[in-house]
Amino acid sequence: MRQTSRWAGVWLALSLANTASAQDTLGSQALPGGGTLRLLDLSLDALVAAGGSTARDEEIEQLQGGGHDPRQRGFTLQQVELSLQGAVDPYVRGESHLVYFIDPDGESQFELEEAFLQTIALPFDLEQQGFQLEAGTFLTEFGRINPTHSHAWDWQDQPFVLTRMFGEDGARGPGARVGWLVPVPWFAEIHAGVQNAKGETMVSFLGNEEVYEERSIGGRPFVDRRVRSAGDLTYLARLVNGVDLSDTITASLGGSALFGPNNTGGSGSTRIVGADLLVKWVPLDATRGSPFVTVQGEVLHRHYRADSFSGCFATDPTCTPVFVPRKSLDDWGFYAQALYGFWPGWAAGARYEYASGSGSNVAFDDATASVVFPSRRLDPLRSDRHRISPLVEFFPSHFARLRLQYNYDHVTFARDDTVHSVWLGVEFLYGAHPAHNL
Repeated sequence: MRQTSRWAGVWLALSLANTASAQDTLGSQALPGGGTLRLLDLSLDALVAAGGSTARDEEIEQLQGGGHDPRQRGFTLQQVELSLQGAVDPYVRGESHLVYFIDPDGESQFELEEAFLQTIALPFDLEQQGFQLEAGTFLTEFGRINPTHSHAWDWQDQPFVLTRMFGEDGARGPGARVGWLVPVPWFAEIHAGVQNAKGETMVSFLGNEEVYEERSIGGRPFVDRRVRSAGDLTYLARLVNGVDLSDTITASLGGSALFGPNNTGGSGSTRIVGADLLVKWVPLDATRGSPFVTVQGEVLHRHYRADSFSGCFATDPTCTPVFVPRKSLDDWGFYAQALYGFWPGWAAGARYEYASGSGSNVAFDDATASVVFPSRRLDPLRSDRHRISPLVEFFPSHFARLRLQYNYDHVTFARDDTVHSVWLGVEFLYGAHPAHNL
């Protein structure tokens, strides 16, 4: 039911379950002393990129805003991800993903990206009725790319419209969700979820003070807002429909909505809506999955209702009280990509991205000790922007991939309005993970 890839291998866990039914379900073996050895899944995937850009390094970090994008001239260790998953008991399975990477400052970073439980059996025949529950900390199931781990992307970087809406690492956090497979003649699934609105991975919502210092939306000052009720959480609704258009063509159409509070004041709120499409063609006589054509795209819109503010900006050295009126900021954008598998192990494609917005930014002017309204054209997170990214990728095997990607960026916030970048990416994995499509 989740869209994340299942990259697997083998890892071991000890269990004290002694019943034969549990052993059959979990694929375990009896150990001396009455315990059991349970075989679960382990995998490791590494992404490394090398390249350069006509932009300076500090501008590259703004252009390549995804936390696992190629983000500097030379080499980037985008991530090494260790994934563990398997059955906990006959009713629940567990999954966790731990990520290590080196940031552009050369510092090692380690994070727990996901750790959640997912039901595989429910009482009262709920499983047979198409229901599934999930709880823990997980990627928000909005659209196609946000809930997908970066090693499963076709391109090497995150579309910048998602970076604007969801931040470097995408929207994720502790919470719960329910999925329902709708009993209709085609595939239709509904997801409803609730997650914390606070933290560095909820940048369009409550975030935290550090998030507002680094990437305040529209320059708005931070107002600390605690969780006092259910209204201070984020809520997700998603519907996805899948159909077979023919024996060789499949299509999926989805819609998502995510809403919750933000930290501009007691009346601050955020609403993000999106639609996504995936169409894939694979002929019946395909060899190693080729030829194929995949077309994918998403469009997103964020309505950010900023509350009025009375007080001192964090950047104000004299703490001069100012007043900022209530304002609605709207940002939108999309990406569209097509990938053609023209030969077994080879594919080529192109992606186009665009983002824009409306509503003025705010800032504090030290010289006049007053609020000013600078153009959003100078804001990397709100300015008009275009990007075109051709790509060629090669799979020497099911467990390795090489990608060559060129980015043509047209921006208004960098030294030059046109930036050229080239990235060569290498990926390898080990573990009994489902193979890449070739």
